[in-house]
Amino acid sequence: MTTRNGSAEWHGTVESGSGTVTVGDGVFEGAYSYDSRFGEGKGTNPEQLIAAAHAACFTMALSSILSAAGHAPESLRTNARVQLRNIDGSPTLTRIALDTEGRVPGINEQQFQAHADEAKRACPVSRALAGIPEIVLTARLAAGQ
Repeated sequence: MTTRNGSAEWHGTVESGSGTVTVGDGVFEGAYSYDSRFGEGKGTNPEQLIAAAHAACFTMALSSILSAAGHAPESLRTNARVQLRNIDGSPTLTRIALDTEGRVPGINEQQFQAHADEAKRACPVSRALAGIPEIVLTARLAAGQ
């Protein structure tokens, strides 16, 4: 179907160096460093990019599934949190939490949850990240719907 690109450049040692990461052909460019990845320093990191990619992919998959079922969403919003832990001395992605909220006319919570579960299984990024031990999903309709 398509091929997408990204790139990274790094200068120096892992602890004292820094780099830049570019999404696509300059759609996004951000600085990253040891401190932005493993501490609270300014800049981005691979885990933030994975979280954004997963949230975007899942949300599009959910929109597609809802629309195909006759429930076109007014809006969907997903936050993803990627957890990085040290396992056996190696930084490891151990958990992703997807939290999605939708405004979808003509659907109840149980139906929305079922469609969200299907989107989690169908999303290409979810499938690519299947090696992560825990991917959890919270799905709810917007208040007052």
